[in-house]
Amino acid sequence: MNLAPPQVSVLVPAYNEERFLPATLESVRHSFRETSFAAYEIVVCDNNSTDGTAAVAAAHGARVVFEPHNQIARARNTAARAARGDWLLFLDADTLMNTALLDRTLRAFQSGRVGAGGAVVALDGPCVTWAARCVVHLWKLLSVAGRLAAGSYLYCRRDAWEQTGGFDEDVYVTEELWFSRKLKRWCRQRGLKFHIITDAMVITSARKLEWYTPAQLMRQMIQLSLPWAMKDRRRCAVWYERPASPAGPVEPGH
Repeated sequence: MNLAPPQVSVLVPAYNEERFLPATLESVRHSFRETSFAAYEIVVCDNNSTDGTAAVAAAHGARVVFEPHNQIARARNTAARAARGDWLLFLDADTLMNTALLDRTLRAFQSGRVGAGGAVVALDGPCVTWAARCVVHLWKLLSVAGRLAAGSYLYCRRDAWEQTGGFDEDVYVTEELWFSRKLKRWCRQRGLKFHIITDAMVITSARKLEWYTPAQLMRQMIQLSLPWAMKDRRRCAVWYERPASPAGPVEPGH
């Protein structure tokens, strides 16, 4: 691993994430320390936060860039434009990296045979119900069979992001699925693999299960069945609102 830094850029989109961000960034640093890989950087895109997200990110050693428009795809792309690494690793602000997963990812990077990919996902939190676990298991099967990366953990070569145009900024949700499709095509044209890591999981929070009732989540899924809904932020409220307090009203954002 004698690569000039930063070989890997860890890119974190963040809107009002001062609560979750410290654990996420520490998990990144711990994982890189454990793998003895020092050629990396962390770039946090402050997506017009109204809390201390930017200050928290800087205090934990991340480079902070700003994106004024609250849209997950734009935040991911803004972070990627600022990145200096040859490999890009997109990690959500409520998601924990671990040493095993990073090790598998670095092996994919260095093999020369993988152009992009993701990892299977597990939920962390006290509200992970049996139904939620079933949904996650169903997504795992779909992700592996269809080679689709979850937005919480997606990696690709920098030239793949550049040449595919990055995340689709016409949509406010499912941008990672559209990006996965473009990346698969890009990899296929170059004889590379789009690889979903299955022997190590990425752990992401189950906070939406705490913030919203099953009925609210079901209504959101029904709304997204409308063909134009994904291009309208108002119809993607589950991704673009934050509770003011655990039991309080929600505030706009993503």
